[in-house]
Amino acid sequence: MESKSGTKLLRVVRLGTLEYERALELMERLVAARLCEAVPDTLLLLEHLPVYTLGRGASERHVLALPPQVPLYRVSRGGQVTFHGPGQLVGYPILGLEGAERDVLRYLRKLEQAIIAAMAEAGIATAQRAGFTGAWCGQRKLASIGVGIRKWTTFHGFALNVRTDLTFFDAIVPCGLEGVRMTSVAEQGRPDLSVNETATLVRDAFCRIFGFETVDDQQAADNPVDLATVGLQARN
Repeated sequence: MESKSGTKLLRVVRLGTLEYERALELMERLVAARLCEAVPDTLLLLEHLPVYTLGRGASERHVLALPPQVPLYRVSRGGQVTFHGPGQLVGYPILGLEGAERDVLRYLRKLEQAIIAAMAEAGIATAQRAGFTGAWCGQRKLASIGVGIRKWTTFHGFALNVRTDLTFFDAIVPCGLEGVRMTSVAEQGRPDLSVNETATLVRDAFCRIFGFETVDDQQAADNPVDLATVGLQARN
């Protein structure tokens, strides 16, 4: 979908902190709206309250001992088990893939490239790792990726540890990878970088990698009025 000036448009919506169940509902509504071209390509940027999620085919044997009061959801993304929580930047791209972009591996690699490019701007050396998804700092994983695609419209996405409490990952085998340790932007030498500042770096890199020329960047807090600005009728 193009802007009024005819350039490729990405709408970015910064949701603040949103409960996981509400984010799932919002994603489903946005996917339906994108499929009928009622909304443009959209990138949701947010944090979650503590939650663990399993991909659609993930094994529960990678769930070790969850902390009390932290929920676990099985959802319709690829990948194994992961953690979301405060201090972690979560991105949910709702994109209509066209032409040569209708390639799942190509899409995954471009998500990785966007995160790596954003981290380069922050002075953090990050790379892809052969045979694995995500963004890596040596043998430690900085960002995880798990996507869903419905009729070539994307949903779910990536999670980048900024100031995340990494001890939450001790309760699982992250991404089903035995022996892999997670890391964060703070641990990699940038404890000064906030989640919102990181979101801006990711937004800019995402636009470069995916070829968006125009950005509509919106703030939407967790309330029905602001969620309506995402472009959908909010439920009561």
